[in-house]
Amino acid sequence: MKKHIPNIITCCNLLCGAVAVIMAVHGAFTYAFALMLLGAFFDFFDGLIARRLGVSGPLGIQMDSLADDITFGLAPAVMLFSYLRPAIGWWSLIALLMAAFAAARLARFNIDERQTSSFLGLATPANALFWGGITCMPYALLAWNAMPWLLLCLSLVSGWLMLSEVPFFSLKLHGRGWSESRTQYIFIIGCVVLVAFCIAEAVRYSQPGFACFAGTACIVWYVIFNLLILTLDRKS
Repeated sequence: MKKHIPNIITCCNLLCGAVAVIMAVHGAFTYAFALMLLGAFFDFFDGLIARRLGVSGPLGIQMDSLADDITFGLAPAVMLFSYLRPAIGWWSLIALLMAAFAAARLARFNIDERQTSSFLGLATPANALFWGGITCMPYALLAWNAMPWLLLCLSLVSGWLMLSEVPFFSLKLHGRGWSESRTQYIFIIGCVVLVAFCIAEAVRYSQPGFACFAGTACIVWYVIFNLLILTLDRKS
């Protein structure tokens, strides 16, 4: 029985993504975002529990990728499609390419032995958090006529970033000390500040979407901080 526990958790991730897609189609972006976060919770624990129980295997790896493509590929793609469609019509279908980019990124991750302690390209959960936060913002964001097109172009840029060879640090701690995991600690501190600020703004303006925007803000911070680290490493 215990060998099935991680796969059951993976299926919970997949179901969260599937329901998030339905919520996105109906414009319930905050609920879709919450389900995406719940899926990320299950995604974190399925591999951890599989290793603890000693039941890791190829089937679980493939199931995990399939679930991730639904939760972190298709769900944010449909969220962006539904968000942009009132402004630019069927051109918003281009946003669905994000699911294809995510599938290719996940497939490559499974066979790329270079990505054991860090990532090459933006991870799919990070991309999903970025777009999930944006779609939860009020439609006033689209008041500027060029904004929907900029977001659509940015979705292609993020798709390229997922498939790129740009190195990204992982959140796995290399030790509890500051010197061993300084990068991760600085990033986490920055995220705490951003989340606190977004929640405060959500309470101030009674707009739950501002709290969800913390996901977008944290991923922007992640990309900027990562590029800063790469620049400093090249200079040294």
